Amino acid sequence: MTLHSMAKRFRIDSPGKFRLSACDPAECHGLTADKDEARKMLAEGVEQMTELQERLYASDSWSLLIILQAMDAAGKDSVIKHVMTGLNPQGVEVHPFKQPSVEELDHNFLWRAARRLPERGRIGIFNRSYYEEVLVVRVHPELLEQQKLPATLNGKDIWQHRFDDIRNFEHHLARNGTRILKFFLHVSKDEQRKRFLERIDEPAKRWKFSMADVRERKLWNKYQDAYEDMIRNTSRPEAPWYVVPADHKWFTRMVIAEVLVQELRALDLDFPRIKGKALKELRKAHKALKAE
Repeated sequence: MTLHSMAKRFRIDSPGKFRLSACDPAECHGLTADKDEARKMLAEGVEQMTELQERLYASDSWSLLIILQAMDAAGKDSVIKHVMTGLNPQGVEVHPFKQPSVEELDHNFLWRAARRLPERGRIGIFNRSYYEEVLVVRVHPELLEQQKLPATLNGKDIWQHRFDDIRNFEHHLARNGTRILKFFLHVSKDEQRKRFLERIDEPAKRWKFSMADVRERKLWNKYQDAYEDMIRNTSRPEAPWYVVPADHKWFTRMVIAEVLVQELRALDLDFPRIKGKALKELRKAHKALKAE
């Protein structure tokens, strides 16, 4: 099985039948963790992304929005560091969404993300996103109280309403030239424990750990249910979810790089053609420069 076909396999095209428990976080499809080979395959993907990003920027018609969601220690930062390394920083913006500010809480839950959407020709990367509103807020309903919604709008149907709003929001973006790719980095509970221990044991990584990580870990099953419901309700052709095994970081990175290459290629972008008066001006400039 090629990496191309493997990447497509992780796309959720039948969300109504989706079961997170059927996805193996340690799956590698028979590939081995040969670091040299993994680096080579990733480098090839990054090189292709570099050219495709240049076409995206030059065409100035489409934008690309990449959304990364995961449990803590699943490798979101690692993906940004290693997969996006070949992209031109001038055409990429990374936005980590953390606890909302007072100003953000006084707006609708999509407002702060809408302000950070990528312009045409650019790539936006959301490290967490508006999906936190149907994940952490759902697992911690006390957070919903801070949003000061009218009582009549804060009922039992609120999560379904938010799924509806998200689908409509993403449909609107897609119809206006934003390609949306959503990645859930699926890490196992045991692998998360190992990574937390590594953070504690290694002085250079201790700053990443907090006791809140342990508290959230106790809510593992609730989070898994929330993720499953989220994917079922919001994976659509114009904004698909990819559930990527995350127990092996090298494999996660290769799959995401391949998906990005495939999706950018599918936009069938090309450099703008210079013609007419503009072409004549270029030829005049070329002649003048040659004559110097």
